[in-house]
Amino acid sequence: MKQQLPYTPGPIGVFDSGYGGLTILNKIRERLPEYDYIYLGDNARTPYGTRSFEIVYEFTLQAVNKLFELGCHLVILACNTASAKALRSIQMNNLPKIDPERRVLGVIRPTVECTGNITQSRHIGILATAGTIKSESYPLEVHKLYPDIQVNGVACPMWVPLVENNEAQNEGTDYFIRKYINQLLQKDSQIDTVILGCTHYPLLLPKIQQYIPDNIRVIAQGEYVAESLKDYLCRHPEMDIKCTKNNSCLFYTTEAEDKFIESASTFLNQQINVKRITLE
Repeated sequence: MKQQLPYTPGPIGVFDSGYGGLTILNKIRERLPEYDYIYLGDNARTPYGTRSFEIVYEFTLQAVNKLFELGCHLVILACNTASAKALRSIQMNNLPKIDPERRVLGVIRPTVECTGNITQSRHIGILATAGTIKSESYPLEVHKLYPDIQVNGVACPMWVPLVENNEAQNEGTDYFIRKYINQLLQKDSQIDTVILGCTHYPLLLPKIQQYIPDNIRVIAQGEYVAESLKDYLCRHPEMDIKCTKNNSCLFYTTEAEDKFIESASTFLNQQINVKRITLE
């Protein structure tokens, strides 16, 4: 049975497994201030990086359906694990049944597109969750566009929990920053470009820059995803879903509101109102 969804186009939906998608949301709102937004963080079930393809797909589809119910006609999966494990299935199998006019986009392809003009050595590294590394989504996408680029990746299983627990700037985090960077560079000393393949990781950027060699360019995804979305909306006028033009954003979480507010307000440097919801 088809969902009964709002017909009038509403805000752009941004989904993440936790707080990391706020780094994407910030850049999108800066680049596209004429739109309204809804952010949904599945903080109660984070992290996604260690979960199976089936579970990530199920959780992501639940979130997409919820954002559709809230009026979104376009949803950005601001989560690399969801983009790697669920995006294609949702696009191919679910959207035609839910509503062929709605769209779900990911963050991996826009990130990869920029690498060809950045790397000089043609050796790039990926720091990401275990799920994203295991999916091999980055090497596959890179080689589609740039067959000459060599890709090596390292899973950073401790980084998301550190961010989610507000430990990003504490001294104990340094050990895990150094550890995964060193593992990556031991795999390939010619790497000159590193993609932060998880939207949580830019929140660790000050410490990452302390321990990564100065000659290596670090790519945080936000600005590239925002620019790609702007281009997409220019090429698809049917998805022109401008609302109040006041750049408003509603926030939803699957965890306690006060916990989300405490952490998210710090990352966003603003006070926000949050509603707790259940995904099923």
